[in-house]
This record gives sequence, structure tokens and C-alpha cells, in this order.
Amino acid sequence: MALAGLLLSACATSFPPAPASAADSEYNYVIGPGDNVNIVVWRNPELSMSVPVRPDGKITTPLVEDLPAMGKDATTLARDIEKELAKFIRDPVVTVIVTGFVGPYSEQIRVVGEAAQPRILPYNQKMTLLDVMIAVGGMTEFADGNNATILRTAEGNKQYSVRIKDLVKRGDVSANVEMRPGDVLIIPQSWF
Repeated sequence: MALAGLLLSACATSFPPAPASAADSEYNYVIGPGDNVNIVVWRNPELSMSVPVRPDGKITTPLVEDLPAMGKDATTLARDIEKELAKFIRDPVVTVIVTGFVGPYSEQIRVVGEAAQPRILPYNQKMTLLDVMIAVGGMTEFADGNNATILRTAEGNKQYSVRIKDLVKRGDVSANVEMRPGDVLIIPQSWF
């Protein structure tokens, strides 16, 4: 029995607890493949339309072909479209509204391991661990929720421990932490 305890403690790697607050107040949503953008060209309804961002990160609209959209915010994309349309119409005024948010792959939250429905989620500002767990339907019966970790890609793949079981099963809100763009939540399987 003592040998089993020693082996388990040797295998367990401890990580520092995740900080409760992780959101960047300067966060600005950037467009990614799979997003839909609604382009409104003032006084030119024939040029206004909703288009998807293709897997290669580009969009195509009337008079504007293969314009890169990925990694830009809505305002930057609107100015780029205005530059392209200025070749054909005088002083275009463009507004871009992002709908159907997916975001770039580098900002999506990934949930792997013993989640009821492991998946990729679009990042939302102020998103918390509880929000993520609700979106993936909780944990499986084999999950070791209190040994879960967050791999924070924004900090050079630094790992933090999180207590999902305490949060979800026991309602301990002190275990709730904010997520950051690109976080990977890893829920291991329980040994017992």
C-alpha cells in the first residue's frame, strides 16, 4: 500500500493554481475562419452582403476578391475593403459586423480528456472555467477533476492546476478561474 502511494505521488506533477483573473482588458476580437462577416457599404446595397470567412482566412465580395480577413478586427477589415472599393467607387464607407463567432484557431479554447463532450470552443472575453464546463456538459464519471490543468499557450505553455470537481460537484466558486484565448483544459482520468 505504501509502495502504491509512493508511485502515485511520484507520477503526479503539481502545478501552481490558476490565477482567478486572466482576462486582458485590452482584448479585441479578431476574425477567424468560420466567422461570418456582414459587410455594409453605405449607399451601395448591391455591394452589401454577408459572407463567410473561408478556411484560408480570406473573404470575397463583389469587386473585392480574396481579401485576407483572418487576424484582423472588424474596423481594420472595413478600412481594407474601403481601399479596394475606392478603385471602383468614390469615397466608399464600409461597416463590418462579425456574426457567427468562431475566431482564429490560436484563440479557441480546447477541452480534452474526460469531459463529457470534449470539443473546441470559441473564446469569449471574461469566459470562466465554469462556462467551459457547462459548454462541454461536465465531466465523465471517470474524470479526476481536481487534478485537471490549464495549459496556457499565451504564457509559453505554462500549466496551472484547477479544481473542476470542487467547482462543479461541490459548488466551490473559489475554484472558478477566468480562461484566456488559446487555453487548453486537460481533464485526466481517475485511477480509482
